[in-house]
Amino acid sequence: MKTYTINNTPAQPLRSVDFNTAGQGTLTHIRPESSDHHPGVRFTFLHDTRNLYLQFTVNDRYVRVIHNGLQAPVYKDSCVEFFVKPKPDCGYFNFEFNAGGAMLANYIEDPTRTPAGFKKSTPLPAELCTKIEIIPSLPRTVNPEISDPLTWTLSLKISLTVMEPFTGPLTCTPGSIWRGNFYKCGDETSHPHWLSWSPVKELNFHAPECFGELQFRA
Repeated sequence: MKTYTINNTPAQPLRSVDFNTAGQGTLTHIRPESSDHHPGVRFTFLHDTRNLYLQFTVNDRYVRVIHNGLQAPVYKDSCVEFFVKPKPDCGYFNFEFNAGGAMLANYIEDPTRTPAGFKKSTPLPAELCTKIEIIPSLPRTVNPEISDPLTWTLSLKISLTVMEPFTGPLTCTPGSIWRGNFYKCGDETSHPHWLSWSPVKELNFHAPECFGELQFRA
């Protein structure tokens, strides 16, 4: 099983976080359904007692961002994603962001596909999503697509209060272990691609059985 150690940091505004104090994870597993464009993607991850701090850095091409607003289909754009399961006996959250910072987020208890979507899934309401800080390096819209090489970043601060209405009280104290995965996609860019940190068995990111371990450290 893939493992990543999340280092501790003092509680602070997202713009003040020094992600250089975090270990680096990389998305090295490329689905064979991808085009010949395979972005270089790394992430850094920190925590305090009540917040998660995450930054993606993407060496990319063919960057396209056209979907805006909460719960837009951002996976169709140049997109990074963080899926996390804080407790063994609860569902998982899919936090998906395009390069411009638009977000799609759900709490999913049964990811079985049905004609109407997932068998048991709840979109996160706007009042909870406002507790997620997002800092993108690119503008909200990138259209036409940028085919030249460029590097973009997306930084996040996710309060535990976003997840606790669904899971009950959470802790990210040293010694805690959660499960999760990190993804990069671009379903409707000119060069579609699907990358992950922990490998998935098929072209389906909603596979909690494939999640790796996230280990919280002092």
